[in-house]
Amino acid sequence: MTSYESAVRAEAPLLDAYLTALDAGGAPFTIPGHKRNPAFGRVVAGDLPLYGGLDSVSLSAGVLIEAERRAAALWGADVARFSVGGSTHGNQALALAVGQPGDRVIVPRTLHCSLLLGLVLAGLEPVWLPTRVDPATGLPLGCRADDVARCLQEAPDAVAVFVVDPTYVGSVGELARVADLVHAAGRPLLVDAAWGAHLGFHPALPRHALQAGADALVTSAHKMLPAYTQAALVLARTERLDPARLQTAFEATNTTSPAGAVLASTDAARALLQLEGRALLGEVVRLVAGARARLGEVPGLTVLDTVEATKLVIGLAGTGADGLVVGAELRAAGVEAEMADRDWLVPVVTIADTAVSVERLVTTLVEVVARHAGPPRATALSPSWSVRPEIVLAPREAFFARAVTLPARAAVGRVSVELVAPYPPGVPVLAPGERVTEEAVSGLLAAARAGTRIAYAADPTLQTLRVVA
Repeated sequence: MTSYESAVRAEAPLLDAYLTALDAGGAPFTIPGHKRNPAFGRVVAGDLPLYGGLDSVSLSAGVLIEAERRAAALWGADVARFSVGGSTHGNQALALAVGQPGDRVIVPRTLHCSLLLGLVLAGLEPVWLPTRVDPATGLPLGCRADDVARCLQEAPDAVAVFVVDPTYVGSVGELARVADLVHAAGRPLLVDAAWGAHLGFHPALPRHALQAGADALVTSAHKMLPAYTQAALVLARTERLDPARLQTAFEATNTTSPAGAVLASTDAARALLQLEGRALLGEVVRLVAGARARLGEVPGLTVLDTVEATKLVIGLAGTGADGLVVGAELRAAGVEAEMADRDWLVPVVTIADTAVSVERLVTTLVEVVARHAGPPRATALSPSWSVRPEIVLAPREAFFARAVTLPARAAVGRVSVELVAPYPPGVPVLAPGERVTEEAVSGLLAAARAGTRIAYAADPTLQTLRVVA
């Protein structure tokens, strides 16, 4: 047993159930069909279901309920649910938990595509919060109370306010002030905190959304904590949210065959955060501070110190190096960054990293940038942050509208039926129901030419777009 498992097993009922079931062997006559038979190779070796694996088919042991209870206690929530569908599932559950079809909600334009599609599922209509961009970097800032106050005045019928905090690049907003404003209006504040599972557990880091007064947060345990891919949590207080409606909304888009390994890893990550989070996160803060200092000595390289303390956000424009080329060479060297576009690089450092791994990142990055250095250039503004949406139809109405396919330039002026986003960060440039503008098409085409993947579009080459007939 590894030190990781032994440290948390006694405090993590799902992890204990998972390891016990793995050790037991036996002859399962339940799904999954591979039954972990070694003949099918290593890929199925650790795949246990919740039903008939970690627990009986009738869930008589209650290990999931107990694990979720412990998570609720750690985050100070009334309700905690473990998702095996990532923050995508959590965001869509929250969209389904508020309002009725046709109701309006206040949402940031920097929302992840999953929340936008949650509006489609729920039939909600967006009132866009403006995107604040740092003029020095072209990157998005966190939510601002003044913007939320203005939207509440303009849309007093809005039934809820959604915000993203922290942003993809680690910016944090004025959550406590925003929560006060939203609650004064009698509305719930719901937070996409996919990148903030570690917040609130070390004094160098911002408080997490519930500590700041939010009514619910969604966070990915697989991003900044050591859980399996797709592991996420929905955490909520129920003063302004109906717990029965939230439960129904969660199950509406949940799988009835959750992977036990994902659930167990979520429970283990929660237990580790509870037992050793402060010490482990302190080491991450220290490693990132050291990396920032060393990278800041590279001529022309910009290293942001205005984001939360575990985030490395590195600007390349001043070096003349192309971030997509740098990212490709890092990958070839076995050091892959979470995000690389022409001007910015975002490698993710977590509690799983060590001084050795961060040293490898820094050393390799410095060498690659030196090989590709050239004349400095101005930082380009990504279309993900600069789009100015014009809503023509409700997202759900456009999503189900009869569509035609046109050449991209010919689609300008028409109404999009599809969601189109550079990925990462997965922030929509075009959304269902919005007018296709020259600005959006030009920005997307430029991103595609630079090598950025264009996600979710029916035609990922962007030669064509689907619009309302």
